[in-house]
Parts: sequence; C-alpha cells; structure tokens
Amino acid sequence: MAATNSQAQGSAKPGLRKPVFIKVDDLKPETGGLTVVVKVVSSEMVVQKGRNVRIAECLVGDQTGTILFTARNDQVDLMKPGTTVIIRNGKIDMFKGSMRLVVDKWGRIEVTDPATFEVKEDNNLSTVEYELVKIDE
Repeated sequence: MAATNSQAQGSAKPGLRKPVFIKVDDLKPETGGLTVVVKVVSSEMVVQKGRNVRIAECLVGDQTGTILFTARNDQVDLMKPGTTVIIRNGKIDMFKGSMRLVVDKWGRIEVTDPATFEVKEDNNLSTVEYELVKIDE
C-alpha cells in the first residue's frame, strides 16, 4: 500500500522557511521572531565588567526609523557605527515602558554588505512610551 502524500510529509524534515524581513517602523511591543536589516548609527557602552560582561545600547535603523538595540557581550564587537547588520530571530523587550530590540541565544547578528538606504533618524521608536493596560473580561 502506498503512503499518502500527508504521511510522506510527516516523516520528512520540515523545510526551512524563508525569512520575512520587516522594517523598523513595523516593530511592535512584545513581538519575536523578527528579521531586520539595519545600520548601526551609534553604540554606547553602558556596562563593562571585564571581558565577560558587556552591555551596549546601540541606535540602529533603516529608511523607516530607528530603535535602541541592546547588545550583550560578543554582540558589542559587531555593533560598530556605520556597520550594516542582519538581525535574525530578534525580539522586542520592554524597558521602562519603551521598546528595545534584542537578540537572545536563539537569534543571531550577521554583518552584511553596506546598505544603500539612509537611516531615518527622526522616527525613534524607543522614545515612544507604552503603558500596560489590563483588560477585564
């Protein structure tokens, strides 16, 4: 008896999905699985305890806007001003009511060819303050 198409697919490994690149202006609070291409505008070290614990706040952006990216440890070395990077499987964390783009152990940062776009610096999503609102059901 021949296997049906659905049975054959069930035993096969799932194919890799093509990444869906989004623009900075489309980022929303508490979302994950984000893939964006951004230029690093600035990078400022905020915590440095030896070589093992380093945190930098980096302003990154594309032609639609900017957002603060929190770089940790080895990520700090990649986030040099003027560099274009692809952030894969990034997520939005909330810090003091504003959005921060982060990459945890499930994501990665890749330095890529310089982008041709100009960063729109007058639309910083990290300056927008959000408030948690409980909805009674």
